[in-house]
Amino acid sequence: MYATVVDNSPLIKVSSGRHEASYALDGSQMNPLEAFYATLAGCAAVYAKKACKSLGIPAEGIEIGCKPVAGAGGPLTLARFKTEVSFPARFTAEQKAEILASIAHCAVKEVVQDGPGIEFTVSEI
Repeated sequence: MYATVVDNSPLIKVSSGRHEASYALDGSQMNPLEAFYATLAGCAAVYAKKACKSLGIPAEGIEIGCKPVAGAGGPLTLARFKTEVSFPARFTAEQKAEILASIAHCAVKEVVQDGPGIEFTVSEI
């Protein structure tokens, strides 16, 4: 479970059983939407590292840039999420292709793509 206690500060702290994440509404830290985009970038890095491990090569030097592109509904609608990957010269074309394919299957991205089937509920306990 993820939990937070709302107070009057601009900070939001969300905890799970083992970890805590902090967000802010005043620009001093990422807000939750920015953190969501950062999560997609982080997931891409996880899958790049996993692919490199399975290939038996170091992941060092891979650079991943991610850019959310707003939809017709404005900045709170996500029409496209671009992930661009830059590889050091030592990577072969086959290694690059396998890493890119792995990144394309990032679990967070797949949850978002399958999202229309997710039921969200809000209730008082």
